[in-house]
Amino acid sequence: MGSVSLKIGDGTARFKRASFCSSAVNILMLFSVLTTNLFALYAFTSSSKDHQTHLFHNPHKNLSLISEHVSLILREIASSQKKLVKMEKDLLSYETMDISRPNIASELKLFLKHHQLPLGKDSRTGITEMVASVGHSCEKSADLLSQYMTYKVSGPCRDDWSLGQKLILRGCEPLPRRRCITKSVQKVGLYRFPVSLWKPVSEKILTWSGLGCKNFECLNRKKLGRDCVGCFNITSGYDTQKFVKARGKNDFIIDDVLALASGGIRIGFDIGGGSGTFAARMAERNVTVITNTLNMDAPFSEFIAARGLFPLYLSLDHRFPFYDNVFDLIHASSGLDGGDKPEKLEFLMFDIDRILRAGGLFWLDNFYCANDEKKTALTRLIERFGYKKLKWVAGEKVDTAGSGKSEVYLSAVLQKPARV
Repeated sequence: MGSVSLKIGDGTARFKRASFCSSAVNILMLFSVLTTNLFALYAFTSSSKDHQTHLFHNPHKNLSLISEHVSLILREIASSQKKLVKMEKDLLSYETMDISRPNIASELKLFLKHHQLPLGKDSRTGITEMVASVGHSCEKSADLLSQYMTYKVSGPCRDDWSLGQKLILRGCEPLPRRRCITKSVQKVGLYRFPVSLWKPVSEKILTWSGLGCKNFECLNRKKLGRDCVGCFNITSGYDTQKFVKARGKNDFIIDDVLALASGGIRIGFDIGGGSGTFAARMAERNVTVITNTLNMDAPFSEFIAARGLFPLYLSLDHRFPFYDNVFDLIHASSGLDGGDKPEKLEFLMFDIDRILRAGGLFWLDNFYCANDEKKTALTRLIERFGYKKLKWVAGEKVDTAGSGKSEVYLSAVLQKPARV
């Protein structure tokens, strides 16, 4: 069971792997057909000679009896096939969406349709057919997904990015591909890299539809998160000093952290990176950083790209699309919080550990601890990985942009051990 990915042109297709389960289902189906036919053969040959003679003298009755037997056999075969198809889906666990429903968009049906390989089973991989890659939880939002997939083929896409993000936040990730033309926003006034890192971004090149704020002045007055208060002001706001000037003991200087690394820092991953300031500071030090973000109440992705940085439009519920042990540094802050579900944070931490190389650094930057219980739970979770604590500071600081109360934050720099 399972799936593999294959790069075709500009996209990725998922394939069903010929497995023990699918082979068992095929054998079971063959057995069912053979059994049914043997039953039919027995029914036609078990009558006595006298009965056969009687049938020959009654041809109409004979034909009627044969017709009834054939109908019975066909019904049994159809019923068996339906049951076997359901069993195969349950065993393979890759097809959970019923595309036969009347309210499913035709484009969604076409995208999800299976496509047999032209030469049959691939001898190297065991692949037999192409299967569309779509999030398992999309089944729960089939109506919204069908709305997302309703458009004129080769025509303009509707301005529905917020609908797509709503699906992603509901676990429908990855979204299916579409065959419509995305509206182009003219990107005028972009600066060359690295000048672009700290130059103001024009409001005209960003998409403001579906957002409460329509300009930077509005955004900079809002608290978009614990790590993004005025973070779109990259010319005179606090982000111009962030990571280079500490405001408290929980704030680590970026050069001090880099000095702790063994083997150098070349590539990094920033989880929930706001407007991209961490990646900008690392770029000044010739370190490439990918910033994970969604457009939650602000055009984060476009803003980060306008600064000449790499935004990754991905929710934290999605497995990171990177190979194992590839990053030298992973930076995360309160965006790592899994809410009231500790198992969610556990899965996320194991995925972070997977993509961080041995000797690499995990920088936990001002993680908000709502209470001592949460701080203790996080500490115990981190200790399970056996990371070396290079820096570890837990302290209070005042929430100046919110309640004004003192809150507990944890900052740490941890080094991943080599494991045999």
